[in-house]
Amino acid sequence: MHDERRRIEERVERAHNQRIKPAIYAATAPFTVEAWQAPGEPVSFDEAAAAPYAPFAMDTPWGPPWGTTWFRMHGQVPAEWAGRRVEAVIDLGFTGDWPGNQAEALVHLTDGTPLKAVNPLNQYVAIANPAEGGEVVDYLVEAASNPDILANDFSEPTPLGDVLTAGDRPLYTFRRADLAVLDEEVFHLDLDVQVLRELMLELGEHDPRRHEIMHALDRALDLLDLDDVAGSAADVRAALKPVLAKPAHASAHIVSGVGHAHIDSAWLWPIRETKRKTSRTFSNVTSLADEYEDFIFACSQAQQYEWVRDNYPQVWARIQESVKRGQWAPVGGMWVESDGNLPGGEAIARQLVHGKRFFIEHFGIETKGVWLPDSFGYNAAYPQLAKLAGNEWFLTQKISWNQTNKFPTTPSGGRASTAPASSRTSRRSTPTTPASAARRCPARSATTRRRATPPALAPFGWGDGGGGPTREIMERARRLADLEGSPKVVVEHPDEFFAKARAEYPDAPVWVGELYLELHRATYTSQARTKQGNRRSEHRLREAELWATTAALHAPGYAYPYEKLDKLWKTVLLHQFHDILPGSSIAWVHREAEAEYARVATELEELTAAAVAALGGGGGTRSSTPAPSTAPR
Repeated sequence: MHDERRRIEERVERAHNQRIKPAIYAATAPFTVEAWQAPGEPVSFDEAAAAPYAPFAMDTPWGPPWGTTWFRMHGQVPAEWAGRRVEAVIDLGFTGDWPGNQAEALVHLTDGTPLKAVNPLNQYVAIANPAEGGEVVDYLVEAASNPDILANDFSEPTPLGDVLTAGDRPLYTFRRADLAVLDEEVFHLDLDVQVLRELMLELGEHDPRRHEIMHALDRALDLLDLDDVAGSAADVRAALKPVLAKPAHASAHIVSGVGHAHIDSAWLWPIRETKRKTSRTFSNVTSLADEYEDFIFACSQAQQYEWVRDNYPQVWARIQESVKRGQWAPVGGMWVESDGNLPGGEAIARQLVHGKRFFIEHFGIETKGVWLPDSFGYNAAYPQLAKLAGNEWFLTQKISWNQTNKFPTTPSGGRASTAPASSRTSRRSTPTTPASAARRCPARSATTRRRATPPALAPFGWGDGGGGPTREIMERARRLADLEGSPKVVVEHPDEFFAKARAEYPDAPVWVGELYLELHRATYTSQARTKQGNRRSEHRLREAELWATTAALHAPGYAYPYEKLDKLWKTVLLHQFHDILPGSSIAWVHREAEAEYARVATELEELTAAAVAALGGGGGTRSSTPAPSTAPR
C-alpha cells in the first residue's frame, strides 16, 4: 500500500500554521499609541500616568536594556463588532527562543487597576464577550525591556548582565497593538488540530491509532476552505469530533497536572524585576481562574506573595479570592525555593517556619509539602527538617538532570513521600500537550523499569516571566482528559495527587543520603563573596538573637527587637535562593547581594551592641564582646 504519511503530515502542518492560526482573529482595528521612556529605575503608576507622552508608531524600536517604557493606548470597538468576542492583542516585538527573560508588560486601566500581562505566548487582554460595539478602550501599559541574556545559547560573554554595562541601544521593535475579534470556532479548531497532530506524531509508526488520526485529519482538511477558514471551521470540527471523542483505554496512565509558573526570585534579572514578574504572572493566573472553573494553580515562595501584597494590592486581593475558591494552591511552605546544600540547618528551618507561617496567617492554610523543582541538589537532612515542619511530601525534577550517574529510581527520601515533576520549570516551563503528557508517562518510555508505573505530577505553564499557564494549555488539558492514545490528564491539587500516589504506590523505594546534582558542580565554588556573606550573616543573626534574648530577660526596659531581626532574617533567606547563593545569577544580582550582606552586618552589629549595652556591657561590639555560649534559660 502506498505510504502517504509524509504528504499528509506536511499538509496538516501547512494548513494549521499558514491558514488556521492566522484566522483566529477575524478582524482588527489598531490602537492609537503614545510612549514615555521612564528614566532609570521603574516608577509608580501615578508618576507614569502624569508623564508627558509622545506619538508612537508600530515597527519602531523601543526599550534599552533593563529599561521601562510606558505606552498609552486608545481605541474604540467598531459598531459592527457588536455581539462578538473582542480582545486587545499586543506584540512588543517578542524575540528569542523561550518566553521568559525578555520583554513583557503589565496592562493597566487608566485608574491604575492592573488587568493582565502580555507575554510572548500570551498576548491578549479580554475586553468584552459579547461586545456592544462602540466601547472606548484606554490602557496604560508598563513594558519592561529585559534583555535575553542567554541569546545564542550564551555562546559568548555579554555586557547585558548588569545595568552598569548594558548600554542603551533599543532591544525590541514594537509590532502590534490592535483591537481584535476572536473567532471562537477557529480558536477551537486550532486546538483540535494541534492536539491531534501532536498525538499523531508522538504515537509509534505502526500504531493503528496514529494512522486513524492521520487519515481523519486528511479527510477533515478536505472540508477546509482555505479562503474562508471561519466559514468552514464548524464543518472541519464536526469531521474531527469522532476521533477526538474516542476514550482512552481503561489501563491508560494518568498524569496529574497543575498550573505552575516557576519564577526565579533572581537569576538572569535582578530582584527588583522579579517583583514585577510576579505581578504580571499572578495577574494572568487570576484572570485564567475566572475563565476556567477546573483550573488549579500551585505557587510557592512566600517572599513573592509578600512582594505582590506590598506592591500590587489589587492583584493580591484577586489571589486571596482564588485561594478561597480552591483554584490557587499555596505550596512549598518555604520563604523562597532555597539552595539545598549551602544554607545552615538553622536557616533551612527558618525557611520552613517563615514560609509556613506566612501561608497560615494570610490564607489559613498549612502547606503539606516541600516544592523545590529547580534547586541544585539536596542535603541528607532535608527529609528530617521537612517532616519536623509538618510536611508530608517533596517535589523536584532537577535531579533527573544528572550527567553521569542517572538517578536510579523515583526519589523517595527519608520519611517524606516524593514523586517526579516532569516539567522544565526554570528556563522554559512546559505546556500540557499530547506529546508532553506522553513523555511524562514512564510506561511509554524506552527506560521503563520492570515494576508498576508510578504516578506522575506535571506542573504546566510558562515560567520566569513567560506568564504562567494559558487558556490554550487548559483547552489542551480538557481534550486530553480522556483521549485514546494519550495518558489521561487530570488537573488537581498537589496534595490530592500525593495522597493518591501514596495509596497507589505504597512500596516506593527509599533513597538515603544527599541528592547530588552533577550538572551544576561549579555552584559550590563560584561567587565566593556571596557565600561568605551568607555564612557570616547566619552567624551574626544567631549572635544577635542570643544577646537580644539575654537582654530581654535580664535588662529592665529592654524590648526584644523582633521586627528588626525578623526583617533581617528574611533578607538572608531571600538571598539563599537557588540562583543567588549558589552563584548562578548575573553580575547585577551578586553586586546587590554583597551590598545587602554589608547592610545586614552593620544592622546586626548595632543590635548586638544595643543588647550588650542594656546588660551593662558599656556598648561593647561584636568584635570586642564575646557572645553567650548557650541560649539563655
